[in-house]
Amino acid sequence: MKELAVRRVNADEAAARIDGLAEVLLDCVEGGASVSFMLPLARTRARAFWQGVIDGVARGERTLLVAEDEEGQVLGTVQMITDMPDNQPHRADIAKLLVHRNARRSGIGARLMQAVEDAAREQGRTVLVLDTASAEAERLYERLGWQRVGVVPNYALLPCGEPCPTIFFHKQL
Repeated sequence: MKELAVRRVNADEAAARIDGLAEVLLDCVEGGASVSFMLPLARTRARAFWQGVIDGVARGERTLLVAEDEEGQVLGTVQMITDMPDNQPHRADIAKLLVHRNARRSGIGARLMQAVEDAAREQGRTVLVLDTASAEAERLYERLGWQRVGVVPNYALLPCGEPCPTIFFHKQL
């Protein structure tokens, strides 16, 4: 694999990468990932999603991390949602860990998760929560020290429309 950089990006940097971010989302959904979207997912819908994320980054409600190769191709991403209720200033939700299928099994997911945990510490977040419908992601989170909370059957739909369970995790930093 080429040289990989994982970095936190601001809204302007994210806007410059919107097409790459959309490509990763499209690839993950087409690969069957249950990440809030159904098939077929139009590129315009994927770009609109990322524009909303970029707007949230600009407002300080989210932290966006991107993994890209030395040529600037986006290979993966993860978000930390920090817009929490007043009684939860110490908590954040981790969302949309996405890695392009062509770049999987190369450590990108683990690097993104380590980087988002570092960003959480920098922001004083000590309780992180996430959910997944992916057995592969579940194994990754467990390897990284996340604690499984439980499973909710039929919580969401796969992109094809089939119901799937969702597994919830937390990590105390």
